[in-house]
Amino acid sequence: MKKVYKLENLDCANCAAKMEEAIQKIDGVTSASVSFMRQRLTIEADEEIFEDVIAKAQKACKKIEPDCTICV
Repeated sequence: MKKVYKLENLDCANCAAKMEEAIQKIDGVTSASVSFMRQRLTIEADEEIFEDVIAKAQKACKKIEPDCTICV
């Protein structure tokens, strides 16, 4: 399953790259892409665990840029 989410308060292109790398390491994630210019997160993961993956992605984003939020 593939979904696209809006990112709020993503202020740094370097942070976006770090977020993408961290999200790609989450178990069950097939692919992840963070676009700093479009303020978007595209994530592909198994449908059964998608909610868990998004929760872990949110935590990973908060560690890198505390003000950034994934709009679910």
